[in-house]
Amino acid sequence: MDIRPPLAWRPVAAVSGALVALLLLTSGGYGHHRDELYFRALSEHPAWGYVDQPPLTPLLAGLSRAVFGDTLTGLRVLPALAAGLLVVLVALVARELGGRGAAQTLAAFGTAGGVYTLIGGHTLLTVSFDLPFWLAAILFTVRALLREQPRWWLAVGAVAGLATYNKLLIALLFAALAAGLLAVGPRRVLASPWLWAGALVAAVLAAPNLLYQVTNDWPQLAMAEALSADEGDEMRVLFVPMQVLLYGPVVAVIGAFGWWRLWRDRRLRAAAVAYPVAAVATLASGGRFDYTGGLILLLFAAGCVAAEAAGADRPRSAGIALGCNAVGGVLLALPLVPLTVLGSTPIPAINEVARESVGWPQFTAAVRGVLDTLPPEERARAIVLTGSYGEHGELVRAGVPRVYSGHNQLHAYGPPPETGTVAVTVNIGRRGMDLQYATCEERARIDNGVGIDNELQGMTVHLCRGLKQPWSTAWPRYRHLS
Repeated sequence: MDIRPPLAWRPVAAVSGALVALLLLTSGGYGHHRDELYFRALSEHPAWGYVDQPPLTPLLAGLSRAVFGDTLTGLRVLPALAAGLLVVLVALVARELGGRGAAQTLAAFGTAGGVYTLIGGHTLLTVSFDLPFWLAAILFTVRALLREQPRWWLAVGAVAGLATYNKLLIALLFAALAAGLLAVGPRRVLASPWLWAGALVAAVLAAPNLLYQVTNDWPQLAMAEALSADEGDEMRVLFVPMQVLLYGPVVAVIGAFGWWRLWRDRRLRAAAVAYPVAAVATLASGGRFDYTGGLILLLFAAGCVAAEAAGADRPRSAGIALGCNAVGGVLLALPLVPLTVLGSTPIPAINEVARESVGWPQFTAAVRGVLDTLPPEERARAIVLTGSYGEHGELVRAGVPRVYSGHNQLHAYGPPPETGTVAVTVNIGRRGMDLQYATCEERARIDNGVGIDNELQGMTVHLCRGLKQPWSTAWPRYRHLS
């Protein structure tokens, strides 16, 4: 017999639909993010995996181009739909925890107004699809722990296996939950044949993805090490403030009450332990602060249930506070502030996605301008060499020919042809230019025109001549992970 409260489908569907509509209406703002440009470029090379990630997000980028058109809005339809799904999943988690209509609506509304949800829904990123995977896994885990229906572990395993095609990070969730079960129980769950059957389902579904990792010397471990070495210290410093910023201070406060609610229920105490375990693991490894975003939403859903149980006034007060939270989230995450004044606000300093979505037309025009100065015979064989996948992806999108980069997976698509004795280079560095060419001179400098300090701003475009050694010999030295 189902003893859960009824699903508040009308308000939850209304919040989810409003979020999707808002995301689609604002989808054309600013420009592509550099990660979107990378995924678009990778979608032209379908594979079981890449050195820096599994295949799903690039695959969805290709699907979006085919179905919705090769436009900025077309690329962002699936992220918007994924954000709408996320809202529904968090509301279902609240319902599973005993939340009635008020708790479910609060959970949906608070999730929709969070900065992390809005950024992931606005831009095609791996997190756009990772969050729904995490919340689906959490929902089925809560069902398995609360009900006398251990077959839900099969659903958990299915979601976990499929999630590995987007990110291997899903392993963090289950490692943290396993640590919680071992530490505080109920340990009998670990002896359930259904749980191990679910683990088998996950292993079978993930097998092709894991096989790619094994046969390619675990490239994503190398990638994780590179990221930790490059950004680990910064991520540790930012961890606590960004945990609050991910969904806003109101969600963080409600989540704190949610943690206490989970801890008080012996059946769910392991879920309460999972968050601090995942946070400590992320800090120790120098991982990104957003790695625990899915568990924050679990705590928030539990906090919404606690607010509803505290009395009629609490949900109303929480709703007002979440409304203020949502206003701040929308202004921070979505392209509502005009570009002409964006640089004078704190948004670019806080929102990396907004910051790195500015300046691409000026960048492309500068590179094309240098190419256009070349005599026809030189232009026909000139290559363009970029130091980052963002610049590479933008030039490929713009139809610039013979573009190469040693960054992450793009290194595998080289080396440039030996006829590339003339090169337009961007973001290579003096050492990279001098390694291959006798002379390199600055020909242009990027200015986005709105005073936003990002990776493109001030970038120089060089013209290099006089190839020193064959590209087949030099190309391995251009490989870098970050």
